[in-house]
Amino acid sequence: MSNSYKYIDPDYTYIDPKTGILRNLQDVSDPEVLLFVESSAVTKRLLELYENPIKIKGVDSLFEIHRHLFQDIYIWAGKKGLLKSAKTANNSSQQLTLTTLLDILTN
Repeated sequence: MSNSYKYIDPDYTYIDPKTGILRNLQDVSDPEVLLFVESSAVTKRLLELYENPIKIKGVDSLFEIHRHLFQDIYIWAGKKGLLKSAKTANNSSQQLTLTTLLDILTN
């Protein structure tokens, strides 16, 4: 993944310390395979949301959408949390939560 992220997670809550990739329900340790598995699962879940949309009423609705999209991949899908990441392409650091993202989008 030439345009991948490096995750900053000192407690290893979200990343596997051996591989540096996000902990996932399938125990995938190869970043390219994880990208494929995640993309496939999310595409399936997106189609479900297209057929049965979740109405956005606030932050909790965004967590519900996140849970729905990523439930097959990550145990923490839809849960409030914090993960810092650095984009390897330009080394810019960012710290985002869904709550922060909502604040950005609504201001």
